[in-house]
Amino acid sequence: MFSQNRSLFGSQLEIAHTCDVVFVSDMFASDYAIGGAELTSQALINACPLEVFKLHSRDVSLKLLEQGHNKFWVFGNFSQMDMGLIPTIVANMRYSVIEFDFKLCKYRSRELHMSNERRPCDCHNQEHGKLVSAFFYGAKSLFWMAERQQQTYHDLFPFLAERPNCVLSSVFDDETFARIKLLRSAAADKERKGYVIIGSPSHVKGADAAKAYCEREGLDYEVVWGLSHEKLLEKLSTAKGHVCLPKGGDTCPRVVIEARLLGCDLILNENVLHAKEEWFDTDDTLAIEQYLYAARSRFWNGIKHDMEYKPTLSGYTTARNCIEQDYPYEATITSMLGFCDEVCVVDGGSTDGTLERLQKWAAEESRLKVLSSPKDWSHPRFALFDGKLKAEARAMCTGDFCWQMDSDEVVHERDYDKIRDLIKNFPSKCVMLALPVLEFWGGPAKVRADINIWKWRVSRNHADITHGVPKEQRRFDSEGRLYSAGSDGCDPVHRTTFEPVPYMTFVTPDVDVLRMKAVHDTKALESYTQWLQSVADQLPVVQHFSWWNIARKIRTYRGYWSRHWESCFGKKAEDTAGANMFLPKKWADVTEDEIDTLASRLKVELGGWIFHSRVDFTQPTLAVEHLQIDVPECIKDWCERNMTK
Repeated sequence: MFSQNRSLFGSQLEIAHTCDVVFVSDMFASDYAIGGAELTSQALINACPLEVFKLHSRDVSLKLLEQGHNKFWVFGNFSQMDMGLIPTIVANMRYSVIEFDFKLCKYRSRELHMSNERRPCDCHNQEHGKLVSAFFYGAKSLFWMAERQQQTYHDLFPFLAERPNCVLSSVFDDETFARIKLLRSAAADKERKGYVIIGSPSHVKGADAAKAYCEREGLDYEVVWGLSHEKLLEKLSTAKGHVCLPKGGDTCPRVVIEARLLGCDLILNENVLHAKEEWFDTDDTLAIEQYLYAARSRFWNGIKHDMEYKPTLSGYTTARNCIEQDYPYEATITSMLGFCDEVCVVDGGSTDGTLERLQKWAAEESRLKVLSSPKDWSHPRFALFDGKLKAEARAMCTGDFCWQMDSDEVVHERDYDKIRDLIKNFPSKCVMLALPVLEFWGGPAKVRADINIWKWRVSRNHADITHGVPKEQRRFDSEGRLYSAGSDGCDPVHRTTFEPVPYMTFVTPDVDVLRMKAVHDTKALESYTQWLQSVADQLPVVQHFSWWNIARKIRTYRGYWSRHWESCFGKKAEDTAGANMFLPKKWADVTEDEIDTLASRLKVELGGWIFHSRVDFTQPTLAVEHLQIDVPECIKDWCERNMTK
């Protein structure tokens, strides 16, 4: 089944919502175009087991790409398409490419380039060729007309060999096969006369060279122009032969194959690129037909494989004394089990029963993998163990992609499908994506605007990605022990060079400026809230519960985080009133009631605070309120128990 891209009564062009595949081409056979590319495309469309929407390349637009982002696209000839759309297609679409000629060259022929400009084609080193190669590299699979055509591309762009490649050759439909067989049978006992040359205004097609050859050899010939496909086949069925001497690489001229199947003698040169391929260079006509007949299945089986591609996803996290610290680690893992194929957890040496509970859970849930990796938490640089534990958890992952969460982060059930769709359509040039994180402040009413709303979240499972201190921030103390000049030691880095892993993010600089302004400006906050709501509606969001119970968080600062940052950054921190960013006294003198009172004030009077400076209630901060998002089911009990009072 297929639908046209034409609109009735001048209505706006839209992608048919019922289609599965969008097939893009400069021209289609239904446009009365009878070129080889159009006939091959139509044969493929006719054989498609899915619904196809035919779209002229000139009509491809950002709006249609967005409208069809969940469809699979096939790009045939696209010379009329806006080349400026290619980066968007590469980054966002699932598609395959059928290359009919040499679009790496601006003339679509390297020989024509030489003829027109009197110098060898160097388009592969120019913007045009690089853009085409990027377009091809972003495809799920590449289909070629001839082996030598494919090899030319691979020689100039070796990275294209990394993609699934298939030499398709010209493709024929059942009607053409039947017509050829009937014509061949009808002409079996008849005398065949003359040689057929296909007339063409193209210098590269070599019609003049074919005429010169026939005249030089004293052959009777006829140059045919503008015949319908049916009439051309009839003409070939009664001809003695066919002469095709193109002056440039002709990938897989359809008429040469048709002449061969109709019993013509062939006079060809080396520019007929498929002539020496094993399937064609044989006297066995049946073998040629069988090869050609299978082309449609080869193509659509490949496309269906690309469409049904389901990459695997490994989630990973770490744990240590989560029961004692009342971390919602079970909700974190439950959440990841909702969308991951496996969840890998490394326990850093729990002594409160956390490890035993994890091990019991893993014995009942085969997708949960637990590793015990105790550390010496009295070590002067114990803070960097967090990154090491994450690195060990990541190393356990076997999926195509990795998803990292901390033990106080959870994904809502409604976002599970978004994550699966995300990795299925992961941008081809991307290694890692940063995704939204919403951090609550004292409960569900406030989401912080005073901190970054993104975090490195999902990445390809490349062996050279790990966690640690980035190269520019690596320092060593007098004992040769590593510490950080700024990183928390958990950054995604290259395993051997420690260079930061490149990532893509949804946050643009102007949005970040808006966010920072929103902390103190109600109008900016209104705009930022609308933007954040749209993000939460479209992208998978991680909810962070670190500051849900502010009193609990303050107590972890008192008991752990001060020592942690001292260990991480190599700075000695004394317990003094000046060092305490929460209350103007030493931690040793802070009472439980003071912590509870401070937590209540922070919840009501502020929308967040970054405790690099002493909390100041005379400088109130705003938070995002009235966001249309609820907490995940798996953490509701913990939330009710931990709400800041």
